[in-house]
Amino acid sequence: MAALLPADVIHSYRSLYRGLLRAVQFSKPARYTARDQLRDAFRLEDPKTYNQDRINRTVEFLRLATVEAGLEHRILKNLLRINWERRELASRSRTKTPHVIYLQGSTMAHYDLTIAMLNNNMGLCLR
Repeated sequence: MAALLPADVIHSYRSLYRGLLRAVQFSKPARYTARDQLRDAFRLEDPKTYNQDRINRTVEFLRLATVEAGLEHRILKNLLRINWERRELASRSRTKTPHVIYLQGSTMAHYDLTIAMLNNNMGLCLR
């Protein structure tokens, strides 16, 4: 594998960000959620997991989500909505019963596994 250059990472970040903004049509809650997700992915992920082919396929997925309000657009819209609700729920609810914590954790675990399988099957890097 070739050495990872900072310019490649910056180019990938910018192309993903542009694609996300176009796909959500610059709508206010979605663009901020997409920006935060993308920042977290580039800041917190291990640099060894950087894969240009996956990023190219993800940019193509975002382009298709921009062109037509089809399956790609609905998937992206739902991914961003779930992430937004997950962040909102974590920030505002302080007192939860153990039963609610268990249900939310198990639901999100299944959701995360589904997204991981989607990424694995399609060669994407969605979060």
